[in-house]
Amino acid sequence: MKQGVYYMLGSTLAFALMQICVKYLPHIPAHELILFRSIVSIVLSVAMLQKLGIPLLGNNKKVLLMRGIFGTTALLLFFYTLQNIPLASAVTLQYLSPIFTALFAAIFLKEKMQIKQWLYFGVSFAGVALIKGFDERISVTFMLIGICSAMFSGMAYTCIRQLKYTEHPVVVVLYFPLVAIPIMSVLSYLNWVTPQGTDWLYLLLMGLFTQIAQILMTKGIQSSVANKMISLKYVGTIYALAIGYLLFGESYGIMSLLGIAMVIAGVVLNFKCSKKDE
Repeated sequence: MKQGVYYMLGSTLAFALMQICVKYLPHIPAHELILFRSIVSIVLSVAMLQKLGIPLLGNNKKVLLMRGIFGTTALLLFFYTLQNIPLASAVTLQYLSPIFTALFAAIFLKEKMQIKQWLYFGVSFAGVALIKGFDERISVTFMLIGICSAMFSGMAYTCIRQLKYTEHPVVVVLYFPLVAIPIMSVLSYLNWVTPQGTDWLYLLLMGLFTQIAQILMTKGIQSSVANKMISLKYVGTIYALAIGYLLFGESYGIMSLLGIAMVIAGVVLNFKCSKKDE
């Protein structure tokens, strides 16, 4: 239980570092970013699995493939919003994913959800709404793209949970680049922007941070109840607000601070409620 919490918090921090790299590459198309990220990921994943002597393609290939498809779609949409709207806003839209994770886990994995847990999720989402605020920089189109990204993330997380007893975490991670590279290669061929100078460093770091984040997230989700572990990702909202302010000059008012408090309150209450079920 406690180890799963550490995995998820570490994953959230690694994702935040990845988001910084993406924000510094607004001129590189989202699909090209995912291509570079996937190349780094497949090299590291294959090397790790070969060193451990674990078969590369795993056992439950159908669910692994679904995880790769859902994860690739979610990340493409998320990168697109990340490049076009303020960091905290993009991240908070992505954090709608726990609702979808809980819903899909209840339907397909038969995980139990207490009514009050939905209330606690509501508290967190109300906080997310306050953090986002009435931001005129976000169009309806980008909001819908962000919501769709969260939905596909929820599908991917549910697949990861289903693979808990059959697959090594790195095998689960490997299926992301296996799906992403062929698709993103075609898209990049049609719309290619050659990286310049420090772009290469950010691309490398983006791949490394994402690889670390994916492995830690997979371990975290597989270690305990899916809806509980995913709820810890809300902590990333705090990272996003701090990074946006310090590095990108994105300012937030008193309502954003109140939103942070509500997000944390919802996470803690849901965490305590879920802990009683174990």
